[in-house]
Amino acid sequence: MSQLHASDTRPSVLFVCIHNAGRSQMGAAYTHHLSGGQVEVRSAGSAPAETINPAVREAMLEEGIDISAEKPKILTTEAVQASDVVITMGCGDTCPYFPGKRYLDWVLADPAGQGVESVRPIRDEIKGRVLGLLAELGVEPAALPGR
Repeated sequence: MSQLHASDTRPSVLFVCIHNAGRSQMGAAYTHHLSGGQVEVRSAGSAPAETINPAVREAMLEEGIDISAEKPKILTTEAVQASDVVITMGCGDTCPYFPGKRYLDWVLADPAGQGVESVRPIRDEIKGRVLGLLAELGVEPAALPGR
C-alpha cells in the first residue's frame, strides 16, 4: 500500500467530524469536485452515523453534487497517517493526533437534526473554506457539475 501512496504525488486531505454524515461529507465532496481530482480526499467520523444526513444530501444536490452513494466511515489511524492535511470539524479530543501532519480545526455548526434551510449556510461556509484550502495547496478550482 505504501508503494501506491509514494507514487501518488497529489496532496491528500482527510475531513473528520463525529458522525461523518454532514460536515465532513460536504468538505470531502467539495474538495473532490473543486480540485478536479488533483487532491486525494478521504472523510471519516469518530462515531459514524448509519446514513448521510438527508438535509445535507439535499443541500449538496442544489450545488450539482450527489453524495447519496456515500456511506459514513469510521475514522482509522491509517487514514490519518496517509493524509497530508487533517481537517477536524467538531470532533475534539476523539481525533487522533500524529506529529508531522497539518491539522486545521474548522469550527462549524452541526447540521444534525437541521432542515435544508439551516444546512445551506454551513454548506456555503465549507465551500468557501475548501476554496481557500485549494488556493493554499496551489490547486486551481474546477467548475462544479452543472455550473
